[in-house]
Amino acid sequence: MAKTRVLVEFGMGTSLRREDYTQAAGRALKDALWHNSINMAELFGFPKEAMIIEAKIGVAKPEAVDKEELLKIFPYGQPSITVEEGGLNIQAPHRDGQTVIANAAIVVSFDMERVQ
Repeated sequence: MAKTRVLVEFGMGTSLRREDYTQAAGRALKDALWHNSINMAELFGFPKEAMIIEAKIGVAKPEAVDKEELLKIFPYGQPSITVEEGGLNIQAPHRDGQTVIANAAIVVSFDMERVQ
């Protein structure tokens, strides 16, 4: 069996006032997940638990993201999360602080035989 990628989806999330990097990352993940009804497991005849889900998140302060909290977003599958420097912070115009923007990419794969 070989890990075979079947889906890539992207999302964006923000924390407008609280500068909460985990919240922005969570919203980016949900944005990516809710773009589609990801029913790949049924399409290939696998249980949903067989989905290998690799999430990559970009934020300006990766160390401020609670990955354990983000794992709770996934209702099934085998999720893993990598957080790296990316995203964007925008200075708030009428107050101290900034808006945090996170980007997420989700790759869904299964262990399956490749057909030649």
